[in-house]
Amino acid sequence: MRRVIFAGIISLGLISCATKTNVKKMNLPQNWKHTTNIYEVNVRQYTQEGTFQAFEKEMPRLKNMGIETLWFMPVTPIAQKNKKGSLGSQYAAADYVSINPEFGTMDDFKRLVKKAHRLGLKVIIDWVANHTGWDHVWTKTHPEFYLKDETGNFKIASGMDDIIELDYQNPEMRKEMIEAMKFWIRETDIDGFRCDLASWVEVDFWQEARPEVEKIKPLFWIGEFDELENPDYGKVFDASYSWKWMHKSADFYKNNQPIQELTDLLRQYSQIGDSSMRAWFTTNHDENSWNGTEYEKYGDIALPMAVFSVTWNGIPLLYSGQELPNLKRLEFFEKDPIAWTNNYKMADFYRTLLELKSSNPALRGGDPNVSTYLLNTTANDKIFAYIRKNGKNEVLTVLNFSKQPVEFSIEDDHVSGIFKNVFDGSKRDFSNGKNFSFKVSDYAVFEK
Repeated sequence: MRRVIFAGIISLGLISCATKTNVKKMNLPQNWKHTTNIYEVNVRQYTQEGTFQAFEKEMPRLKNMGIETLWFMPVTPIAQKNKKGSLGSQYAAADYVSINPEFGTMDDFKRLVKKAHRLGLKVIIDWVANHTGWDHVWTKTHPEFYLKDETGNFKIASGMDDIIELDYQNPEMRKEMIEAMKFWIRETDIDGFRCDLASWVEVDFWQEARPEVEKIKPLFWIGEFDELENPDYGKVFDASYSWKWMHKSADFYKNNQPIQELTDLLRQYSQIGDSSMRAWFTTNHDENSWNGTEYEKYGDIALPMAVFSVTWNGIPLLYSGQELPNLKRLEFFEKDPIAWTNNYKMADFYRTLLELKSSNPALRGGDPNVSTYLLNTTANDKIFAYIRKNGKNEVLTVLNFSKQPVEFSIEDDHVSGIFKNVFDGSKRDFSNGKNFSFKVSDYAVFEK
């Protein structure tokens, strides 16, 4: 019954408030982190040139679309030994403190960061701390920095034979890793890191690294881990991945699972509290290349899922080309540019949502002052509806998560008064009726 779940998710606000004391102990992230969004840049596939200079030209367009933080996939050189395909994986580094010549020069990247900052954009880079490629400079200068297998050779990282694992029991290696991270702050003035496979690295490294690196400047840290499985990491990072949600929501659509599977999981996420945030997404570089586009995964609910990613408690994460939309899987180890058409059909959709996210206090992520309520409807098995409140600010989201049209009404006292539909500007007084008629793929977002 939705009522049971409903009662649990009402407690979202109470859980957030209960964690307020702990948040103060951890130094709540800088204010911009609560309202930002992240756009993942695949430099290799973004343009025909695949360079920083070529991508620079796209930044004003992205700024106009409401993007606030650019995350660049690894910008370091790619190891050539045992590389995959003709170009190799960007996650198999050959050096931590130089630029992949495929993308340009260090000066090109510095110029890009400066231009991004002039536009009001933040820049974070992918940091791959768990492993390197086989001919990383450390394999020659510091072979003791690596784990070894039973034969004394470098240890392959979990079946991915183009990368080898570092030894985090080695204090000198840790020191050099931290110095490499500092390099990018000092030299290029980036604003943070997206830490690849963060939970594959001992949590005490991150506990050591963050305060040391932040002696230079405060940073934004997002880790590739799910806090439901790795709660200790959530005490270090500002935000984490919502892997369980991504997999569960895809299974929900493909296997016709009940909505309760989703609400139960969201209740688990809510119990983490607001000392860290979740990143919500429908696609990224891994998902697109290996598991399919967002439309392959989510079909009819691709757009409702995108709306959820922006309006639920946390940070929305977008991937290169979603504004088209991109309907193809991009090659990972070969050149395979996004098929841009100069017709960004989804740009207005994302602009509307992202500007609402940044401007309305009810959509702040990781803020104990925001309460989120799952709403009761006459079609709880098909409709996913919730309202988020922060003082007088309220945002109502209604999503058709089914594969059929639905006639329904919201039967909930948490919704009353006059709201504006953010997509068409129309006003609606919910004190005089809460009936809806949704087609397949429909969604609605209202601002009080």
